[in-house]
Amino acid sequence: MADSRVSEDGAAIRRRRRCPACDKRFTTYERVELALPSVVKKDGSRTEFDRAKIVASMQLALRKRPVAADAIDAAVARIEYQLLGSGEREVRSDRLGELVMNELRQLDTIAYVRFASVYKRFEDVSEFEDVLEEFRRAAPRKSSPRKR
Repeated sequence: MADSRVSEDGAAIRRRRRCPACDKRFTTYERVELALPSVVKKDGSRTEFDRAKIVASMQLALRKRPVAADAIDAAVARIEYQLLGSGEREVRSDRLGELVMNELRQLDTIAYVRFASVYKRFEDVSEFEDVLEEFRRAAPRKSSPRKR
């Protein structure tokens, strides 16, 4: 092992290793497997929490956006911590979607709008406008230089 350290989010140990056969370096992550709540879908069926699904949906929303993979991992870790902290044995899928949207809102507003449009099943442009108006109200005004 070449190097070992705790990841930025504190949820994993990142190890740099070297292959004894070919001498190439690679990275491994060790995570504690936690008992996350089951996800209750809209139809009432239950499924195990799947970190990979959350990561994949966030990556899709963040496609071609300037957000690092480490930031996505940290966001998913925060979602997991919130779920663990709730102490609940089950979480509704709509609650999970809200947690994802909250994290995306912090990471990238474009990704948030992309995710929200699918998650909330936007039907027309006015729903996009409503979300954009929320951002306009929440964001501080930037003064733009005046042309003379």
